[in-house]
Amino acid sequence: MMKREIFQPEHELFRETVRRFLQAEVVPHIERWETRGGFEHSLFQAAGAAGLLCPTVPEALGGAGADLLYSAVLLEEAAPHSNFGLSLTMHSEIVTNYLLHFAGEHLQHRWLPRMVSGEAIGALAMTEPGAGSDVKSVRTTAVRDGDAYVINGSKTFISNATVCDLVIVVAKTDPAAGAKGVSLLLVDTALPGVRKGQPLKKMGLKSQDTGELFFENVRVPADSLLGEENQGFVYLMRELPWERLQIAISAIAAAEAAYRWTLDYVRERKAFGQVVADFQNTRFVLAELKTEIQIGRIFVDHCLALLLRGELDAQAASMAKYWTTDLQGKVVDACVQLHGGYGFMAEYPIARAYVDARAQRIYGGTNEIMKELIARNL
Repeated sequence: MMKREIFQPEHELFRETVRRFLQAEVVPHIERWETRGGFEHSLFQAAGAAGLLCPTVPEALGGAGADLLYSAVLLEEAAPHSNFGLSLTMHSEIVTNYLLHFAGEHLQHRWLPRMVSGEAIGALAMTEPGAGSDVKSVRTTAVRDGDAYVINGSKTFISNATVCDLVIVVAKTDPAAGAKGVSLLLVDTALPGVRKGQPLKKMGLKSQDTGELFFENVRVPADSLLGEENQGFVYLMRELPWERLQIAISAIAAAEAAYRWTLDYVRERKAFGQVVADFQNTRFVLAELKTEIQIGRIFVDHCLALLLRGELDAQAASMAKYWTTDLQGKVVDACVQLHGGYGFMAEYPIARAYVDARAQRIYGGTNEIMKELIARNL
């Protein structure tokens, strides 16, 4: 692959730290987590102790005050190994950003230092059984009652649901106003009325915690509101470009890993008296994959550069999310084929990569939604 120019030496030093952590604290436990349906809370504490959580949080709030390229390094290195990257992203790059951008200082000082250390794990509760990607159809309500809001509703497909200590809840504060009646509230999951479901059984991403959350007459202080009332949809849209680029970063990294595993495999595996890598079809398939992965990598790095300059827009992020996740699906499918029967065996990483890749085209807004967003500017 071509040399990348976006990262500085300090980012590469951080990359080595991330790799050592993953090899020591993540890789040996993946099988157990897949059976369990998620990670233990202690994994986040270990990541916090290693300085891997919430890298962009300012030093005054316990963080490193680093740039977003450190976050990109974390995403790239975590993607090939397990689904830890998804849980890490939700905690460090999504929940953290909502607190930094929209929460009052009292909430920032209460939660962010604990998130940096891994003591408190964050989640975002947006998706509902009947709403999917359609935020304006959210039915969870938050009704003002004196100096508090009372929350009622349920959420599903929530990353970190069964281990989270705080959750940003997307709720209707004005049910008659559609998207203009949505607000964001920060909820301590230890409050009465908050209930966590069991980990959901998924086709892939089995080691990543995904579950349901239920809210029954949950009273939260009025100052738990993030930003202004009824501005939640605006805030969600403002954060989505970076969230979708995160998916693209992971998709390209996972595709690269699948390509590397397959290249190593076909160089050793023999069929009909010769190594599989010597067949013309093998070489042509790998040449095509290498080219398209490189194209995707260059575009994602360009989007990262735009992000650092504050110029990444919704259209470019939608393009990156849609194209790279489609490519990831193509790559892992072709790589399974080149592995032959062994590609269908669960103990081979390419088999796990195959089932894990499918969700990438769904969450963060389906790829069909991405095309709709891109088409608005035709």
